[in-house]
Amino acid sequence: KTPLFIAVDSELAGIIAVADQIKASSLETVEKLHSLGLEVVMLTGDNKKTAQVIAEQLSIDKVVSEVLPEDKANEIKKLQAQGKKVAMVGDGINDAPALVNAEVGIAMGKGTDVAMDVAQITLMGDDFRTLPEALQLSRRTVRMIWENLFWAFIYNIVCIPLAAGVLYIFGIDWQITPSWASALMAFSSVSVVLNSLRLKLMK
Repeated sequence: KTPLFIAVDSELAGIIAVADQIKASSLETVEKLHSLGLEVVMLTGDNKKTAQVIAEQLSIDKVVSEVLPEDKANEIKKLQAQGKKVAMVGDGINDAPALVNAEVGIAMGKGTDVAMDVAQITLMGDDFRTLPEALQLSRRTVRMIWENLFWAFIYNIVCIPLAAGVLYIFGIDWQITPSWASALMAFSSVSVVLNSLRLKLMK
C-alpha cells in the first residue's frame, strides 16, 4: 500500500494506507502479451515496494518505480537505447510525452484527451484485454500486406515475360494477349482483396 501521512500543527496525527485494486482482466492480459513473445514493463510513480508487489501478482517482467511524470519519456528512451521497440500504454496527461517517444503510443479510450491525441492507437473503453487483440490484429495486417506484395510481384514476374514473348525462345508460339493480360490483372486485384478480407474473420 501507499501511505499518506496526516499532520496536524506539524505533528503526525495518522497514516492512511491506500492501494489500487488490480482488475480481474489484468493478469489475463499480461499472460496473453507473454504468449505473443513480448516483455511487459510497468512504469509507475508509485513507491518501489508497492510497485513490486503489484508486479509479482501480475507476473510483470520488469518494474521501474518512483518515476516522476517528466521522467517517463526518459525511461522510454533508455529502453530504446537497449535496442528494444517500445509500445507505451497510458491514459493520463503525464503519459503524453512517453506516448510520443515510444515507437507505438497506445491510449485508453477513457483516458484524457491529450493522451488520445498524441497516441497512434486508442483502445475503446478501459478493458486491457483489447490490448493483445490490437497487437495481434496489427501483426496479421502487416503479414497480409507482405503476402499481397508477394503475390503481386509473382504475377508480374511471371506474366510480363510471357507477355513479351519469352516462350518464343523455346519454340513455343504463344504469348499473353492484351485481353488475357486484362483478365489476369483483374484476377490479381481480386485475389489481393479477398486475401485482405480474411482479416474480417479474426475474432
